[in-house]
Amino acid sequence: MRAGTLTDLVSLQEPGEVQDEIGQPIPGFVEVATEWASIRYLSGIEAIRSDAPASIAKASIQIRKRAGITAAMRVVAADGVVFQIKSVLPDMQHRDRTNLACEVVS
Repeated sequence: MRAGTLTDLVSLQEPGEVQDEIGQPIPGFVEVATEWASIRYLSGIEAIRSDAPASIAKASIQIRKRAGITAAMRVVAADGVVFQIKSVLPDMQHRDRTNLACEVVS
């Protein structure tokens, strides 16, 4: 994999307990790793849900091959955009990559 194609710094996070301001454990997300990635937006739709407009953006995030990634995890881009992983797809053509099918969390 050419390093020049991975231009976006992202954080892989998994559900876990974090501490609030006074040190009490609360549910949240814990950073697992920081990776260079390639983020490509595939589509976006606008819909009406519960009488309020909602938008859904789908993205494909490609990273170097890494074990242990699940659909329960999320990806946070350096600009603060949060992506919920919907599916983890191995790249069968290039075995050194992992593709993450994601939706933007709004």
